[in-house]
Amino acid sequence: MGIRRRALLPLLACAAAPRVAFAAPSYQGDTLVVISLRGGFDGLSAVAPIGDPDYYRARPTIAVPRSRVIAADGRFGLHPGLAPLLPLWKAGKLAAVHAVGQSNPTRSHFAAMEAMENAAPGTSLRSGWLDRMLGVTGAAGPLAGVSVGNAMPARILGGPSTDVSMASIDEFALAGDGKRPIAAALRAMYSGAPGGLSAPAMTADRALHSLRTFRSAGARYPATDLGAALRDVARLIKARTGLVTAAVDSGGWDMHQGQNERMPAALTDLAGALAAFTTDLGAEGLARTTILTISEFGRRVRENGSHGTDHGHGNAMLLLGGGVRGGRVYGTWPGLAPAALMAGDLKATVDYRAVIGEVLQKRCRLGTLDKVFPGVRPSTFGLAVSR
Repeated sequence: MGIRRRALLPLLACAAAPRVAFAAPSYQGDTLVVISLRGGFDGLSAVAPIGDPDYYRARPTIAVPRSRVIAADGRFGLHPGLAPLLPLWKAGKLAAVHAVGQSNPTRSHFAAMEAMENAAPGTSLRSGWLDRMLGVTGAAGPLAGVSVGNAMPARILGGPSTDVSMASIDEFALAGDGKRPIAAALRAMYSGAPGGLSAPAMTADRALHSLRTFRSAGARYPATDLGAALRDVARLIKARTGLVTAAVDSGGWDMHQGQNERMPAALTDLAGALAAFTTDLGAEGLARTTILTISEFGRRVRENGSHGTDHGHGNAMLLLGGGVRGGRVYGTWPGLAPAALMAGDLKATVDYRAVIGEVLQKRCRLGTLDKVFPGVRPSTFGLAVSR
């Protein structure tokens, strides 16, 4: 009984999306939580370049006023919707990287997200980069990758490494086990079998049993899909299951109109879920966890006629964790003057893979990145403390 997604999904009562991976015993790095902000996150609103006058010229009605930003440093300021994260910013646990993007930009949601999750342009690799990360760590158990949530299984974990999809921990079960003793039958079938055959099945059985005991405590999550997914991820981390990585979806960021009405609530929901997650983990759990956000592309610099923004390029990433050197915005700012833009978009001066690469090396202790991000050098911002 292998627990590869393609083989096991018919047996599991599942829906898809955040994914969770259980480590090989030798893995000593952080749990990496990757939140995909689907739809095209507007980094220019979340981390507003208040020191760039062209920002206000390009967005006369939707730019975040200087008087309203929080954590301002003269160059940038956080959107007030991110206020639940302000204590983490001040504590140096939350940082941002601006002007990040892909090397081959596109404004197609599908193509951009597929490329971001594959993260190996110009190669023959078709797996997701988190799948390749799991391969490097040696996390090959029956629950090496788990998806929790309500979207389709993410391509980011597609590939040969083990992964399973579930709607939630509480709904994770062998399909039909409530009516027929499937789990008991599997235990009996593999009883006495050689370890190479029985270990995956027995590990899966123990995991199914232990997942029932995980409960979150000490935090109030927003009543959102993201809040529910992060609650389950926290349960797995606190139970010390050997979690390597969790990939979580957060949708609704494609704001072509009415951005001033929609963005504050969306950012508050995101920030509230992340704040609850860190509270739930506590200092000990956060010390061994790194969270980062990615999105398929940013938004155009100039607001449109519907007081929203269309598909763009350069964007901002958020990084949160015990090993993050936070309280600041990293990156090389190219400016928003018309001559500095790339076809009307914020120019990406940093490859998003380089940012992740620095985290993988310093916090996940991966060493070389060649098998995860071929040909990519990690950033040298110093945004994370080496474990």
